[in-house]
Amino acid sequence: MIPNYNGMAYLESCLRALLADDAKVEILVVDNGSTDGSRELAEEKFPQVRVIALQENYGFCRACNEGIRAASAPYVILLNNDTEVLPGFTKALAAALHADKRIFSAGAKMIQLYHRDKIDDAGDFYCALGWAFARGKDKPAEYYEQQDEIFAACGGAAIYRKAVLEKIGYLDEAHFAYLEDMDLGYRAKIAGYRNVFVPAAKVLHAGSGTSGSRHNAFKVALSSRNSVYLVYKNMPFLQILLNLPFLLAGFGLKFLFFLSKGLGGVYIRGIFRGLRMCRKDRKVKFYWKNLPAYVKIQLALWRNIGKRFG
Repeated sequence: MIPNYNGMAYLESCLRALLADDAKVEILVVDNGSTDGSRELAEEKFPQVRVIALQENYGFCRACNEGIRAASAPYVILLNNDTEVLPGFTKALAAALHADKRIFSAGAKMIQLYHRDKIDDAGDFYCALGWAFARGKDKPAEYYEQQDEIFAACGGAAIYRKAVLEKIGYLDEAHFAYLEDMDLGYRAKIAGYRNVFVPAAKVLHAGSGTSGSRHNAFKVALSSRNSVYLVYKNMPFLQILLNLPFLLAGFGLKFLFFLSKGLGGVYIRGIFRGLRMCRKDRKVKFYWKNLPAYVKIQLALWRNIGKRFG
């Protein structure tokens, strides 16, 4: 399932690569009210692809949820429109879920489209500083060739077990975009499921195909807002208190970084918008049966600080 918004520069290559992959799958494109002709291109050049046309840009999360609901298979792959899968991609992801019913999601090895000797993402991690980060970013592409545990799968190229989505909930549309995949992986871990990285599933990724660059006002505003919401939503109150010194340090360092980029004001405004999103009805309900999962998560949050700087 491919969410698309004005993806004319990438969508055709994305679909051609996916159709060339040796797998019999249903391909859906959910178009978020594109105005650049990319929806028409998908409809005219790829009649074997099902296009769901939304009337306006409802955001990445809404588009994904529309596609997930429309999909008939027990597994759903989310794929950014600025990607090109390599042969064996689909089968490798499906095999990971076949192997273990406790695996909720599996993320692909994402390689930079324009620098194919470098990794874009080898699994997403989250740490007690309140930072989400892509493992392996800009490291040599030959690294990370072992399947292993990750905190969450990057929604740009990942497979999900639909039955678990029905249990824990779909992508949270309050995010609109950014960190929604981390939130999803976090919720799955609270429920006792696993997320894994599958290096045999390789995909080329342009990166920022919709937003335009790695650091821009649109992305910083949403990411900072959602980073606050992510903490509030998934951490019980006592866990927030436990991590508060780390969180304050993490958000402070991020502010200084974006201040140096001329985006400090955007970042701070996003933080305050995130605080306004923190409502009780949006919080993941705490159950004592999930306490062992919370302990494992907390240990990972501390351990992942080292991974971020390692």
